[in-house]
Parts: sequence; structure tokens; C-alpha cells
Amino acid sequence: MSVKKITFDENLYMFLKVRVISFFLLITTNILAQQIKSIQLKPLQKKTYSSIVPLGSILELSFDDLDADSKNYQYKIKHMTSDWKESRMLTSQYIDGFDQNTILEVTNSFNTLKNYTHYSVQIPNINSVITKSGNYLLSVLDPYDNIIFSRKFVLYESKAIVGVSVERSRSTKTVNTQQTIQLSVNYPSLQINNPGQEINVVLLKNENWNEKINNLNPTFFKSNQLLYTYKNKTNFWGDNEYYNFDTKILRNRSVGIQRIEKKDVFHHYIQPLRYNEFKKYTYFPDINGQFLIRTLEGNNNKTEADYAMMHFSLEVETPFKEKELYVFGAFNNFKITKENRMYFDISSNTYKANFLLKQGFYNYSFATVGINKKINLREVNGSFYQTENQYTAIVYYKAFGGIYERVIGVGKGFFNQNR
Repeated sequence: MSVKKITFDENLYMFLKVRVISFFLLITTNILAQQIKSIQLKPLQKKTYSSIVPLGSILELSFDDLDADSKNYQYKIKHMTSDWKESRMLTSQYIDGFDQNTILEVTNSFNTLKNYTHYSVQIPNINSVITKSGNYLLSVLDPYDNIIFSRKFVLYESKAIVGVSVERSRSTKTVNTQQTIQLSVNYPSLQINNPGQEINVVLLKNENWNEKINNLNPTFFKSNQLLYTYKNKTNFWGDNEYYNFDTKILRNRSVGIQRIEKKDVFHHYIQPLRYNEFKKYTYFPDINGQFLIRTLEGNNNKTEADYAMMHFSLEVETPFKEKELYVFGAFNNFKITKENRMYFDISSNTYKANFLLKQGFYNYSFATVGINKKINLREVNGSFYQTENQYTAIVYYKAFGGIYERVIGVGKGFFNQNR
């Protein structure tokens, strides 16, 4: 009786091995990302949330790892185009030093119910000095060089004076629901030969990169001045003011908190909100969707602020058809994630969600996502011209034959409903 000899295909083995390793690395990366909280990228020692700053400013990236151990996280800096594609420049052309390095500022939480490890790094630093203006993507990598998360920032030169005016929409169809932006760009010290081709302007609402208008051409040309005075093209939905809550004291109820329970961590139940199809504008002093980490129960907000399980709820008559509902804000980078999805409780006709957030003052809203996967803030909250939004105009300049887009100026404008 003859025995068949099984042949072993080494190429197939290596292929399967690589696929299995890649699969487990992907799972590991996703698990790590779920444990990362309270990501902030903002100017050092300034009471602002903006990551659009003059070239040479110091930005601080900070985040917490709820695994509460010490990992070898690294940061990586990439120069990008105005539409957030990787630019053609070599690293050495925009950074003195290294584009990738280890995050060394690592501190354990102190006297908290929920243990975590706090990481921070300043950009620029002794190892990485950025020399060019423009868009940048700052990524945090795990020990296997997989991206855990990324944040955008912009460094600009003060070569142009940018004026931004925010007004009620001029269109009769959207006069009660939208706001329109007009701007001027003055560049007295620059020689720009073809402004229509060499200048690009991006408009940003509340520093949320999901809400932007780009590819704008000037409507009027003057000597060293460009005017953008569109009727509809620079219109944004006004939306509504953000809701807010404050957890600076875990043991006592504060703004927006209905009740508190202490379990493994403190559970804060936010005041329930009720959906009303007849929406109306409601004034809340807000910080345009941002959040501020703070505690009154410790001396160091970075490592002594604790985490609480936050419970969100929205009461409805009937569930939204073929749509998902999410809690939305800067705390999750204005993105839709599995964690911040709300689920319908049929027994109480209420959408509910709960997840951990660090002590502080938070803005939040509700967003629906339909079959088209588009984020809609208006379905729950409505849209009104009175809403006090902040708009940022970023002016990019790429000379004929140039290899990258400089940011030559930034302007900001606010809608003032009392004007």
C-alpha cells in the first residue's frame, strides 16, 4: 500500500501567516483605540481650544489610556495639502529633526476611582521643529507602528489680513435656517500673479473639519485684495446651540446633571431631553461643541480628574425610521462611533447611551445618520440663523511651480444675533 506524500507550499504558508498576524494586529489596534480617552490638541497654557495657530506656537497633545499601564506610544507628523492629502515635500523640508518620536511625558492618575495613564507631548519640541506653514496631521502610533488616532492642526504665517463677516442668509428659502459668510483677503507684502489659481480659501465652522466649504474663487479682484461675496455658496446651516453639563464635582449635582450614583465609578445621569418635531431656537451659552477638563476635587486636572459613567437620554414618541442616533461633540472629534451610539428602549420610549468621560465641562448634541451615512444635526435640534457659531477662514497660497501650500493668513468671525 503506497502512502501519498503531502507537499507543503511555503508561499501559501507565509501568505496565511502574514494574514493571521495582520488580523490580530488590527484587533489589538482597535482594542487599544477603545481605551484612549480625553484626546486634546490645543495651545499650551492658553484658554482656547483652537489647533489653528501661528507658525512657531506650541501645541500640546494629551490623552489618557484606561489600561493604566505604560506603553511605548510614538507621535508622527505629516505635512498635508489643503484637502488633507499627503504633500509632496520631504520630511527634511518641513521639519528640523525627526518626524516620529517617542512620547516621553507619561504620568499615572492619582487618587481616582478609575485608574489611567496620562500621556502628553508638546509640538514643537527639541526633537521636532516645524519650519513651514500649512496643514499637518499628528498621529499617535502603537509599538507596531499602527495608527491609534490622528488629529489635524494648521500653522499659519501672518502675510495676509483676513476679514470675516457672518450674516443671516440672503436667500428667502434659508433666511431663517442658515448663515452666510463674506470675507476679504488683503496681502500688501506678497506678489501674487494669478490669485484665482494660486489662492485657495477654506471656511470652517466651529473648527469641525466635517463642516467646511472649500474651492472658493474670488468674486472681486482689487489691488492686493480679494473679495468673496457669494449669495449661497458660502452658506452654512445655523444648527442650534449645544447642550452642556458639568462634572467638576463628582459627588454633587451640577449643571445638567439630574442624579448621581456611586458604583465602581460615579454614574451621572444627565437631565433627559425630549424630542419635539416643532423645533425652536433655544439660547444656551456654549463653547461650540468643545470640552474642558477640570476638577474641583484635586490640584492637577491632567491626573487627578476622575472618570464618570455619563448617561444620556432622549425621549421620543416613536423611534426614528431607518436612522441611527448618536451623541455628538468634540469629545469624540465630531465623529460617529459605536461607543456614542444611542439605542432605543421600547419600555420608556427613550434613546439611551452611556460611556465614560473625564471630569469637566462638556458641550454635546444629537445627530442622526441615515442610509446615506450623512451626519444630520438638524433632525433633532433644528437649524436657526440666530445660533452663535464661530467661523474660520484659512487662506492657502501656492505659487506657480511651488511644491506646497503655505497658509498665509487666518481670519475668524462670529454670528452676533444682537447686531
